[in-house]
Amino acid sequence: MSAPRHLDPRLLRAFLAVAEELHFTRAAARLYVAQQALSRDVRRLERELRAELFVRTTRQVTLTADGERLVPSARRVLQAQDDLLAAFGQARPLLVDLNFPDQATARRVLRRARELAPEQELMARYESGLAGAAGEMVAGRLDVSFGRFAGLDPALRVRLAHQPVRYEPMAVVLPEDHRLAGLEAVPLDALCGETVYAGAGNPRTTEWTDLARRLFECRGIGLAAPLPLAVGDEEFQRIMAKTRNPILAVVGFPAMRGTVLRPLVDPVPLSPVSLVWRKGLVHPGFDALRQAAAEISAAEGWLRRPADGWIPATDVSMMDAHI
Repeated sequence: MSAPRHLDPRLLRAFLAVAEELHFTRAAARLYVAQQALSRDVRRLERELRAELFVRTTRQVTLTADGERLVPSARRVLQAQDDLLAAFGQARPLLVDLNFPDQATARRVLRRARELAPEQELMARYESGLAGAAGEMVAGRLDVSFGRFAGLDPALRVRLAHQPVRYEPMAVVLPEDHRLAGLEAVPLDALCGETVYAGAGNPRTTEWTDLARRLFECRGIGLAAPLPLAVGDEEFQRIMAKTRNPILAVVGFPAMRGTVLRPLVDPVPLSPVSLVWRKGLVHPGFDALRQAAAEISAAEGWLRRPADGWIPATDVSMMDAHI
């Protein structure tokens, strides 16, 4: 067995789970990951070690001689890592960006992660968008964020990793006296002729503005011109009340005075949400966060796309590659 110079501990954890369960489905459930992702990690480890670790048949999974030889070494490596994290893991909190205070998806994941790892400090931050958070993560000032990974600059993406969490249905925030406010759901074509605000001018939410641009293309829906960045909920609401532009949002967007929130339909636009982190991140609270995201996503069916759902092709390929 010719070992590489570096091995991702995640690959060793995937290997050990399968080695102990001798069953990919049970091992995936134990790690709170999709079976496809677990199989991909095991194959990657086999490639990196240039060794076959398992014999797979339709009826059973067994360890090869190289697999048997790797088990005790993998356990020692992971135990050493766990010991190191136990000694230093609480030296600082894990900084988790939720985008904004009432972001329902991210808040649920963070709440569950805190339940799974109560001894760890997972501290929330609010960068207001993944594009802004991405730069902070690369610089080491932030650890984890949530948002549309495909919308990031490729130069940032190569330094980050992501785990798909949800296809979140999108909505529109309307002044309560708007012509469409009386509808229970707003067909996308009904916005033809409207000018909709989607974070234009906010450098921290460029991935969201790009998603809106792709959604509105060829539909006769305008994108509101850039505005000065409004800092704080009160100032944002004041500006929106002044411009009276509909606001592109998601179904869990917090209520605003004098407005109504209506889901978009025909088709149902979906906002792809991933857990995003800096490559190489090691922290015991981070493991709990990934586990929480996988657990809730599976339980809620967050990654099932409705038949009439809309999402850019670039996002589909990037999300599916990690599901």
